[in-house]
Amino acid sequence: MKFAEFHEGQVIEAGPYLVTEAELLQFAKAYDPQWFHTDPAAAAEGPFGGLIASGWHTGAIAMRLVTDAALAGSESFASPGLGHVKWPNPVRPGDLLRLVANVIEVRRSEKRPTLGILRWRWRLFNQREQEVLDLEATSLFKLGA
Repeated sequence: MKFAEFHEGQVIEAGPYLVTEAELLQFAKAYDPQWFHTDPAAAAEGPFGGLIASGWHTGAIAMRLVTDAALAGSESFASPGLGHVKWPNPVRPGDLLRLVANVIEVRRSEKRPTLGILRWRWRLFNQREQEVLDLEATSLFKLGA
């Protein structure tokens, strides 16, 4: 989507995305090698009763879905950061994740009119409609004069 296609109040949905055990383990072993992400036997005896995805993996899945649904082919070039990020429920192997992105604000920078600023809230839900990710992101867009 182009920057001009975003508007306040807009809702963008994407998914589902199937989280496989193999992907969960691969990500965790590479980037978040804590036992409850990497050791199925130990995780089964742990507080979550089984393997759970890294929160950073969950965020990466949201980024993939947002890119596929809205940012591919756009003028988006960076993000200065997140307003907040929460993982209210764990993601498990076999979960089907669905993205709901709500556009909060769309504006041109007053100081740099060739810069578009988009604030939006991304939420991921599993197949049981449990929220597994809640974050607010700011995306920057390179615009013409």
